[in-house]
This record gives sequence, structure tokens and C-alpha cells, in this order.
Amino acid sequence: MSTKDGSQKNKSESEWRAILDPVQFAVLREKATEKPGLGKYNNFFESGIYRCVGCGQPLYKSKAKFQSGCGWPAFYEGIPGAISTHTDKSHGMERTEITCSSCGGHLGHIFKGEGFQTPTNERHCVNSVCLKFTPAEGKE
Repeated sequence: MSTKDGSQKNKSESEWRAILDPVQFAVLREKATEKPGLGKYNNFFESGIYRCVGCGQPLYKSKAKFQSGCGWPAFYEGIPGAISTHTDKSHGMERTEITCSSCGGHLGHIFKGEGFQTPTNERHCVNSVCLKFTPAEGKE
């Protein structure tokens, strides 16, 4: 089910459970975090686009990905309009949560001012299970 603007935020829990595996559901729909260092895209640097595993929306270009050593995929910026930000005051701290702007799925958090040499001085710390990689044209 999509809303008038094309988003998929109104899917029921059972609809999400039918398309996501249990770990994907826990992270995207319940704001869990995958274990660090185990995600399939943590040390993956092929050319292409990272999409939301829940709805297929393009989220990040591979050129924005960098090695942060944090244990999760790191990007310095999302595709314009692809992610939404929200204040997250859970776990006794204040962070900036990032979600897919189409389906509302939790992706991870943005951290600023950590000193990485990126154009934005931001680290989008994204759970691998939230992502589906599409190789650049001509790549398999």
C-alpha cells in the first residue's frame, strides 16, 4: 500500500514481516542495530547505488561511502530527498536518526564533527541489513 505521494509508510506490520527477514524487520521497523563488523556492506566498495531493502528507494551513491572503522557502512551524504532526519533521545543520549523518506524505515544515525576528511564532516552510520546494492551499469 502506498500513500498519495508514493511512499510506503502505511504498510501493516504483517505486510512488512512478509517482505523482510527477522533481522531486517527488527532494524528497519523496530529501530534495532545490527552487530558491528558483521554487515555485508561494511567493507564493500563497489561502484553503484545503495537502496532501501524495504522499498527499493535509492539512498546513497557509492562515491559517498568511506571507510570509517566503526563497524557499519559509512557515507558522508545521502541522495537528496532520500533520507529524513529525526532527533533520537533513546539510550540516554541525543543523536540524529536517519530514516528512508519513502517507507520510514530506520537506517541508522548521523554523527558530525568526528574529523573524517569528507566534504560534509558527517558520518551516516547505516545498518547493512537496511541496504540493497545495485551495481553501476556495466557491472555485475
